[in-house]
Amino acid sequence: MAEVKLVNVWKIFGGFVAVRDLSLEVGDGEFLVLLGPSGCGKTTTLRMIAGLEEPSRGRIIIGDKVVADAERGVFVPPKERDVAMVFQSYALYPHMSVYDNIAFPLKLRKLPKQEIDKRVREVAEMLGLTELLNRKPRELSGGQRQRVALGRAIVRRPKVFLMDEPLSNLDAKLRVKMRAELKKLQRQLGVTTIYVTHDQVEAMTMGDRIAVMNKGILQQVGTPEEVYEKPKNTFVAGFIGTPPMNFIEGTVREDGFIDFGEFKLKLLPDQFEVLQEANIVEKTIIFGIRPEDIYDAMFAQIKIPGENMARAKVDIVENLGGEKIVHLRIGEITFQAKFTGESKVKEGQEIDVVFDMKRAHVFKKENGEAVF
Repeated sequence: MAEVKLVNVWKIFGGFVAVRDLSLEVGDGEFLVLLGPSGCGKTTTLRMIAGLEEPSRGRIIIGDKVVADAERGVFVPPKERDVAMVFQSYALYPHMSVYDNIAFPLKLRKLPKQEIDKRVREVAEMLGLTELLNRKPRELSGGQRQRVALGRAIVRRPKVFLMDEPLSNLDAKLRVKMRAELKKLQRQLGVTTIYVTHDQVEAMTMGDRIAVMNKGILQQVGTPEEVYEKPKNTFVAGFIGTPPMNFIEGTVREDGFIDFGEFKLKLLPDQFEVLQEANIVEKTIIFGIRPEDIYDAMFAQIKIPGENMARAKVDIVENLGGEKIVHLRIGEITFQAKFTGESKVKEGQEIDVVFDMKRAHVFKKENGEAVF
């Protein structure tokens, strides 16, 4: 097992900065998820850890070994890093059986036949592949192929697992099942794992911590709870959560209200105090609130008429059974709410909605940084 450290790592392709001054520590045995949209630098980061790309600047350390140091010209090749990578494409050898695909990295190391057989069968048992060992990849389903690719990585007993969107080729139902299996497997093996995905549900359900990236820059690192409850900026707040957080521009007034023009909401006393200390009174801010923190007033447990309630028109209702995603409008301002299934709202209706101000966020307009 091993810790992984990136110290001021940059990757520049020509004039394009793919990763900018990234410093990150992954603990021994930790499951860290690199999360962000396409082109944010997460796969490039993973490839630098694997040794498939050289950093333009900075250092990478695996365990107690410096595997890359751009300034000193140190670069340890991939095969000497003791890491195993699982790709989006399963990259199985089509002419080999499942047994031979899993055994391949051990044969390359010239391990004794008996040891290879023992390890392959142990891994096959762990992944539910014992009955499939004699089959070829073309005879397997997508989920089975993914398990074979995982088996080939696990059998090496590496210090670090690197996974690049390994579940994205699976259908939705199988993805949910494989998420749970992967997490359980990682716990069982206790191997340091760095997992790349653009799917925030995957990140939230699997990671011990999540590192959110955008445009090559690390935005925030924290537990799933931390990045959800206390996002550092509007990018993280909008990227984490389904549906995403609502953002509405408003002005903080001296009487403790946020004025949105079409309606106003009363800040809690401690929230108003924070804004006063930050010198944000009488200034425009970005108000953020998650859809699940806006309630249908008919069923709301918290109701302070006129202070945290507003009249809104229902534009669209997406019925998901146990809950409803409701698209609402107040004048020109549009936002989404997530109501319980018992709500009887209909499109075109006017309803009272309650904003849970305890769960509200305020961001600076000029840079999107969180105030609270």
